[in-house]
This record gives sequence, structure tokens and C-alpha cells, in this order.
Amino acid sequence: MKNLKTLFTVIFLFIIALSSFAQEKGHLVIIGGGNRDEYLMRKFIELAGGNDAGVVIFPMASSEPVETALYQLKELKSYGCSNISFINCNKQNADADSNLKKLDNVKGVFFSGGDQANLTAALLGTKILDKIKKIYNEGGVIGGTSAGAAIMSKVMITGDELINKDTSNIFKMIKKGNVKVTEGFGFFKNVIVDQHFITRKRLNRLITVVLENPNLLGIGIDESTAVIVNPDNTFDVLGENTVMVYDATEANKITTDKNGNLSASEIKMHLLKSGDRFNLKTKSVISEN
Repeated sequence: MKNLKTLFTVIFLFIIALSSFAQEKGHLVIIGGGNRDEYLMRKFIELAGGNDAGVVIFPMASSEPVETALYQLKELKSYGCSNISFINCNKQNADADSNLKKLDNVKGVFFSGGDQANLTAALLGTKILDKIKKIYNEGGVIGGTSAGAAIMSKVMITGDELINKDTSNIFKMIKKGNVKVTEGFGFFKNVIVDQHFITRKRLNRLITVVLENPNLLGIGIDESTAVIVNPDNTFDVLGENTVMVYDATEANKITTDKNGNLSASEIKMHLLKSGDRFNLKTKSVISEN
């Protein structure tokens, strides 16, 4: 009996520890690309802890990473951010002591736009990515725009197609195996993120990937708009445009025909504007009382 009580005590303390860890999880500021209005970046700074909080930019998605980093340094400094630097690295030097040290006492990390494959090529499987995840899990904020939004989910849309080769008419189909995906950083759990969503008419590609991964929600974020993911598994929409959510978790009869066309019924869709809030656990919009 004594051993049984000890076992229950250990299990109880383990559950409490897990609960405490979950409560320490930080925020995500995921911007769909385009113009970043000042209030979006001020929200990122606020969630990092204010103007004196340590912030690091990762600009490697850009074809001109140093120029991009310097531009964003200037941008954030103009909003009052005073403790800011950047890390421009590749897979070979990512874990250099000088890079790892730059993340000491950092509360905010921001991934710039460009090609998301550049970011994953540089950081997946590195100690520096582990340290970034630790910052997030201990209450920091991870932000990103465009490519920096795409890397937020574990299943990452690359922007490439495998069946359609007509580059003048992209993502014109909803067919199994057309949209190329790869591994992202996985900060935003149980979802697939797409960006520039309404502006660039990316509905087809996100629906395709959602039907191929029906256990995951599809989150399409438009330009000049952000999803603010909170530690309690809700997110707020903030910005000038909208966010679309596809939910196929209870869809019926996800099938394909002889041509690979995907079909399904009972797919849910939510179209959210700035100020709306969504519950990721219940997969529903939170109504204001």
C-alpha cells in the first residue's frame, strides 16, 4: 500500500510539472507577409517584454540576409526596441559558440521573409534551434513574416508543386500529391500555416494539404495580418485583412478519383477578421459575451 501511495504521489507531481510547463509556453506572432504595420511589430516587442527585452532576428530566408537584417534592426529600433541583434548563419556554423551566446537572455526571436527552405536548411537539427524552442517554452515570443510564418508549423508548405508544371498557372488543382511539403520548426502545433493567403489566392494548396493531413487545421493568414498564438491554445487575429481556418478533422469520405482529384464532405471553414479569437482545442470561434 505504501508503494502504491508513493506511485500516486509521483504521478501527481509529474502531472503538476507538465501543467506548469505548459503554462510557461510563450506566444507566437505569425504575420502573413506584405506590409508590417507598426502595431503588429509593437505587439511582438510587447510580448517579448518591452523595449529593453533581448531580441534576435534570423534573416536567412532572404536572398540578401544582411541587408534584410539591417533593415529590420532599424525598423524595430524606430519602435523603441533597444536590445536587438541578428544571426546570419548556415548549417555548418549555426552552432558556433558566438551564435549560441547571442541567444542568452533573449526573449524574442523573429524570422524574416523570403524562402522558408533557406531557414529550415540552416537550422533544422541544430543546437541553436533547440535554444530557440527553449526560449519559447520558457515564455518568450517567436515571430515571423511570410517565410517566417511558413516555418511555424511542423508540416511546412514549400511553395513547390509536384504534378502541375505550369508555372504561369500555379496551384490550379486540388489533387493528391501535388503540393510539396517538408518539415518545419513545429512551434505551432496541430496546424498547417499558409501565408499571403487571400491576396495570392492560395486556397487550393492549403485545402489540398489539409485533406492529405485531416488531423491538422489549416491556417491561412493574409498579408498585413497576424495570428497571435497564446499559451492557452487560443489565437487572436490582428491586422488589416483576414485569416481563414480549414477544419477537416471531422470530414467524411476523403477520397480521390482516377485522376487524383481530392473530394470530401463536411469540411468546416472559418473566416476571421481582426479582433476575432479562435479556440484551437474546441476548433471553434470564441464568442464575446
